Amino acid sequence: MTTQKSPATGRGPVADAPAQYLTFTLGEEVFAMDIRTVREIIQYGPMTTVPLMPAFVRGVINLRGAVVPVIDLQARFGRAAAHVGKKTCIVIFDAMREGERVELGLLVDAVSEVIEIAADQIEPPPNFGSAVRRDFIKGMGKVASRFVIILEPDKAFDVEEMAELCEVAQDESAA
Repeated sequence: MTTQKSPATGRGPVADAPAQYLTFTLGEEVFAMDIRTVREIIQYGPMTTVPLMPAFVRGVINLRGAVVPVIDLQARFGRAAAHVGKKTCIVIFDAMREGERVELGLLVDAVSEVIEIAADQIEPPPNFGSAVRRDFIKGMGKVASRFVIILEPDKAFDVEEMAELCEVAQDESAA
């Protein structure tokens, strides 16, 4: 943990401020992502499917005139496609592709809350026992008596990697 002088008084160490995370559920698991990357949360609604896309691309939505791809987070993690329920929603967040901001949607079972987690309460990703690729996990946040899986959006939602997977899916269906 790093310390700095208090901006109010100019003296004495102050611990880094805790970061804020949006928490959401997939099945029984609780995940989180840095709130600064989240643009908005919208209710699940009509979606246009796009042919020849990998299973994790659920479709696209029209968000105020912009075409926004929606990623099925369950499928992105190598699981069966998500079941849409009453609390299912889409988290709109910013990703980067070739230096430009791209809006993506994440299909999640339910959004829970925004929580603060101090840096000293975040453990490194586990070396075993997770159903999610290790490079997708930024860390494990200790919240009360449970752990929250903090996602690393630059890895889990790497637009370049997902585009390559889309190309592979198209090539396989053409063969």
